[in-house]
Amino acid sequence: MYSVCFDGSFAGWRDAARIQLRRGRAPHQLSWVQDTQENQDLFGQLDEAQPAMAVDRPVRVPRALIDQLESAARFRCPQRWALLYRILWRVANGDQAAMLAGDVDGSELHARLKAVRREAHHLHAFLRFKPRDAIAGGPELVAWYEPAHDILASASGHFAERLGRQTWLIATPEDGVYWDGEKLHHANPCPLEWQQLAQRTNDCNEAMWLAYYGSTFNPARLNRSVLETNMPVRFWRNLPEGPLIPRLMSQARAGAQADGQAQAVAIQPGKRINADAEKVLPVRQ
Repeated sequence: MYSVCFDGSFAGWRDAARIQLRRGRAPHQLSWVQDTQENQDLFGQLDEAQPAMAVDRPVRVPRALIDQLESAARFRCPQRWALLYRILWRVANGDQAAMLAGDVDGSELHARLKAVRREAHHLHAFLRFKPRDAIAGGPELVAWYEPAHDILASASGHFAERLGRQTWLIATPEDGVYWDGEKLHHANPCPLEWQQLAQRTNDCNEAMWLAYYGSTFNPARLNRSVLETNMPVRFWRNLPEGPLIPRLMSQARAGAQADGQAQAVAIQPGKRINADAEKVLPVRQ
């Protein structure tokens, strides 16, 4: 088996995969190694020392396949690169079925593409920026986020389009992006100072947001399974309202659903209006 070492990026994998295709190396002959520079040197020498199995040959695949593989490469799993090469190998050798959802490999490819798209949607929906004091310098907004897949670089342009020239920073355990008002900068791994800035910044408007969220929560419409499907529990710990949600759900199960509104609102003095008893005023002719 040949160990193919690369830098962990899709561009690095694509260049390495092109070489292996031209040498005629089948998927079962390769082990993809994404590691440190020390290991890259070790395994790279081992791979180059092996004789080529075939004369270099041209490789032609549809552009649509390269786009799909690039998106699927953002899916985190132990064998992410092996599947991509297996599909690339099959298509390069005339087996177009590997791109279809009805194929064994194609089905896994499309499942990964769907998961990556959904994770990008989660980033747009559940990321919360915190404002910073302009006097402090640096980004005006910062956010900490923990994505399940490597979607930050490709999906964060969404915020650049909406926030204009306002500067912002998103840090994750793996990588980070910084928008300086004109250009998006991606860093992998994420600098420690970016991570600390995103995690240690306090939101001066958080109390107001929590009061609003709690007062507009409607216990009568609570459906836990739907809530957790649309807002997975793993995101709660990084949302300002996350700690509130279990308490609001508990109150709803304890009888607050009868009021159809938040408990803090329901206890306010006032007169209940019975819709059935309302009189309809006559309309002037």
